[in-house]
Amino acid sequence: MDFRVGFGYDSHRFAPDRPLVLGGVHIPFEQGLAAHSDGDVLIHALCDALLGAAALKDIGTHFPDTDGAFEGIDSTLLLARVVELLHKKGWRVNNIDCTLILEQPKMKPYIDEMTQQLSRLLDLDPDRCSIKAKTNEKMGFTGHGEGIAATVVASIIQ
Repeated sequence: MDFRVGFGYDSHRFAPDRPLVLGGVHIPFEQGLAAHSDGDVLIHALCDALLGAAALKDIGTHFPDTDGAFEGIDSTLLLARVVELLHKKGWRVNNIDCTLILEQPKMKPYIDEMTQQLSRLLDLDPDRCSIKAKTNEKMGFTGHGEGIAATVVASIIQ
């Protein structure tokens, strides 16, 4: 059995008049995230972690923001395509460990729903899908409430 690990990171600034979507879940909040797609930083970081683990480059290579086909796209569709790419190479997801970095909104009420959503999309048992949220103690762009960042470590097996 072959085993690999990948790391992903993404960040987006807040933007008015956009829905906030994290981990494929709509979060009630007065702002969303500025992006070419729906701005789901958690799924974008997850895609990069999975692609990196399989040495398949990065999310921007597969879904460039210069391509109108991806404008406003639901990031769960991007994740589904990444999973297809992994399967074509004989890989499957073993586990993921995700961290959202933000001051607001509070994530605790949505973590279980995000876990269920990502587990379903990855065909992964929920106990292999960890999602956490941390503040940045009012430091940096996330701490000042300017946006949200996400990190993901993912392992894949063949």
